[in-house]
Amino acid sequence: MYTRRLPLPGRSFLLLGPRGTGKTTWLRTHLPDARWYNLLLDRELLRLMREPGTFRREIEALPRGSWVVVDEVQKLPSLLNEIHDALTVAPRRWRFALTGSSARRLRRGGANLLAGRIISRRMLPLTAAELGTAPPADDLLRYGGLPLVRGERGTAARIDLLEAYVETYLTQEIRAEAMVRSLESFTRFLEVVSLANAQVTSLASLARDAGVARPTVQGYFEVLTDTLIGSWLPAWRPRAKVKEVAHPKFYLFDCGVVRALSRRLREPVAPAERGALLETLLYQELRAQIAYSGCGGELSYYRTPSGSEVDFIWLRGKAAVGIEVKASERWRPEHGRALAELHDNGVVTACYGVYLGDVPLKDGPISVLPMHAFLSRLSAGRVLTPVKR
Repeated sequence: MYTRRLPLPGRSFLLLGPRGTGKTTWLRTHLPDARWYNLLLDRELLRLMREPGTFRREIEALPRGSWVVVDEVQKLPSLLNEIHDALTVAPRRWRFALTGSSARRLRRGGANLLAGRIISRRMLPLTAAELGTAPPADDLLRYGGLPLVRGERGTAARIDLLEAYVETYLTQEIRAEAMVRSLESFTRFLEVVSLANAQVTSLASLARDAGVARPTVQGYFEVLTDTLIGSWLPAWRPRAKVKEVAHPKFYLFDCGVVRALSRRLREPVAPAERGALLETLLYQELRAQIAYSGCGGELSYYRTPSGSEVDFIWLRGKAAVGIEVKASERWRPEHGRALAELHDNGVVTACYGVYLGDVPLKDGPISVLPMHAFLSRLSAGRVLTPVKR
């Protein structure tokens, strides 16, 4: 069991996250006495589908203030109408904890009816702080942070779990849920996306590499974002004197899943893939900090046509924190040149460099930290904080 950083809200909420990130385990830990509806179980799903009034009659019998959990609510979106009505008639009689792994089906099922009635939360793979230890960087990059995978110590068991995740969920279940017509094309697309993970995304190039039409690729990306398997990192466009690149980057949600899709699980992390994997790890850690701490803000990246790049920019109000990530054991002055220029121009208010060395450094305005030291500072709330100009 891992202690997750996400606090339990005091009111009804919708918890979104990819399958396997620990939503159900977290809820059972925090709400052991809740009335539970697990829609992944066919018998439960069919029971509620055959008798639509059953759900309301059963929760009416619960004591005031009871928690009601509906796990994977997108399997039966019509329940959202019942929940909406219950919260309208008696806002404080029940508290609902809903989980979902597909925003696509929730939108189609009328989840907008719950706007203003419930709050939204996110669950992501395990962060370094939640692991409680500091595993070697290559261990995190190779296997990722899915709880079931991290719970296994043997290499073979971890590989089996990740390959099963990709086979049974990313291909079969997502195909059925999103109505992807060709499993062969979608599977080929997933492999191409894994190889282009953390890079500036060109739909035309990906379509050519995957052997499918560009509109099809665009639809496939919508499937991945709707099912929370990946997310876009937009390009930041500050008012600078140079022209910036505007194409976004696409990141899959877990390093282990990236390597499973690219069929590299059985090999050690190669130097050629380490950089993209480290970026992916840091991106998900930053997303988790925003989701769990409530600090808010938006993430983006910065790049000019000349190739100067800052991996992450966190913006909130007048605060702008720049973060440069290097999969190297040595930090060179040129690594932080673009970030230092942004700081000198007053564009960013704080600068961090993250690398795989062992010693904290100071490179002009940049605080350069070993990966685990940076992650510790991040989880302590000492990175994504507003800085007064």
